[in-house]
Amino acid sequence: MTHAMLKGSNIPLQATTVRAVLRWTPGSGVPDIDASALLLGPDGRVRSDEDFVFYNQPRHPSGQVWRLGKKRVAEGLTDTIQTDLSRVEPSVGRILLVASADGVTFDRVRSLRILVHDAASADAEPLAYFDVKPETGQETALICGELYRRGEGWKFRALGEGYSNGLKGLATDFGISVDESEGAEDPLSAPRSEPTFPPAQPGPAQTPATQPAPAQPVVDPEQPTTVQPLPGASRPLPPEQPAGVPAQPAYGFPQQPPATQPAYGYPQPAGAPGYGYPQAPAAAAGAQSGYGYPQPVTAAPDPDFRMPPQGPQFVGR
Repeated sequence: MTHAMLKGSNIPLQATTVRAVLRWTPGSGVPDIDASALLLGPDGRVRSDEDFVFYNQPRHPSGQVWRLGKKRVAEGLTDTIQTDLSRVEPSVGRILLVASADGVTFDRVRSLRILVHDAASADAEPLAYFDVKPETGQETALICGELYRRGEGWKFRALGEGYSNGLKGLATDFGISVDESEGAEDPLSAPRSEPTFPPAQPGPAQTPATQPAPAQPVVDPEQPTTVQPLPGASRPLPPEQPAGVPAQPAYGFPQQPPATQPAYGYPQPAGAPGYGYPQAPAAAAGAQSGYGYPQPVTAAPDPDFRMPPQGPQFVGR
């Protein structure tokens, strides 16, 4: 279970080795944050300058407190201090966990949080976290929390105490000697022993390193270019006539009568009877045919033909 802590609250620690992770959200104008630790003796001060673990002195001589360095994670950037509590020297009663900005105030730092993890469970949820809020916004160093002895065990306390004179002023308050004389070598002012992350700047999305950009084809201006069809483009139309079918004449040209199928209304060739009518013998040469069908040759009128008697309605008056 992860404890969401308030300023001044504390929790007991069952883990023997813990990681204190500082995490913040980078961005334009956001300073780079450094994690450091001060090991304090019974009087609340460091025993020597070696009790200061920071970017230019990343490991304590005892080997029980050290920096893991910075990482970029999904939530932002982190800097981590790891401590083997079971082997810390008995004369050390408190270990301060500090965040410092390189000459920039903490009012420009977004979402600063300290998370305490059991180092033996790399993928487990944090034991506790504390959202660090600067009181004035002008702080350049913050004591985010502390690990301290309680009886035979250790506890973690959320603090959030700020210093406006930076990491140097905070370290001096706890007994670190800083020689400010001209020409003296000051480890706090010396160049960092590790590169820092630049602030994230808005810009176009970059191609992931694991996915190389597709190669662009080189076009020779002296050679003709062949246009390739785009994916999904329409395909060429099929031939107008399937194989084996005679081509049809184009529209607007004289049509030739079919070899075996005469047009409607014209004499039918021998051997091809018209539809639906009995066929008469072929007309004699020179006879005139009626429209559409050949007419049979008729005999001369009968001179003895007489009309039948008519009814009274047909008799002239």
